[in-house]
Amino acid sequence: MSARQNILRRLREAPQGPLPLPPDVGAFHAAQAAGTAASTRHSRIELFCEKMAFWHGEVVRVTRANWPQTLRELCAAKGVRSLLYGEQSAHAAALAAAGITGLKPYDRPVDEWKKELFEDTDAGLTSTRGGIAETGTLIVWPDVAEPRLLSLVPPIHFALLDADQLYDSFLDALREQRWSEGMPTNALLVSGPSKTADIQVTLAYGAHGPKELVVLLLVNEEELV
Repeated sequence: MSARQNILRRLREAPQGPLPLPPDVGAFHAAQAAGTAASTRHSRIELFCEKMAFWHGEVVRVTRANWPQTLRELCAAKGVRSLLYGEQSAHAAALAAAGITGLKPYDRPVDEWKKELFEDTDAGLTSTRGGIAETGTLIVWPDVAEPRLLSLVPPIHFALLDADQLYDSFLDALREQRWSEGMPTNALLVSGPSKTADIQVTLAYGAHGPKELVVLLLVNEEELV
């Protein structure tokens, strides 16, 4: 009998203990929330901005009226010559009306323009499904209108986030948005630009995705400051 077979035999013959109980996630979060003050819209916004800054993400507060103009100014300041966007997305018309130069619709299969997409695109703009204040995280659900590569390939990722869709925790987002009723094939949680660490634990940004993440946080006029 080989060593492998002997190990497998011993595992099979080992006495079976009781199955461990699954963790009660709801009870854990309820106990955690009981010891803290109730959150508010203001506290969620402030915590999200704080956590996103920790992850080297940038948050720019905007309104529904001025976000396209702000985006145009950001593109000019960052030297963006081409901005990739979903042609069928909800914000496509606002982008066109803002007069942003270099708008580039994502309108073809990747194989038809791989070189242009990977080498000649400076930034991409996506919508988001919400954000998690506890961790400074964006919820992005790619679809036909806004494919996954829209947020993955360009060096700069601009993301539109409505402050009305900020949640205290991931569990709150799951429950309130009813994820169990239907999820996409690719649900993304994004905290800051892409990052990696080598064997010496030297953190590097932009190694496998955007070097910059800029969140355009849609707020009310009185929340701009």
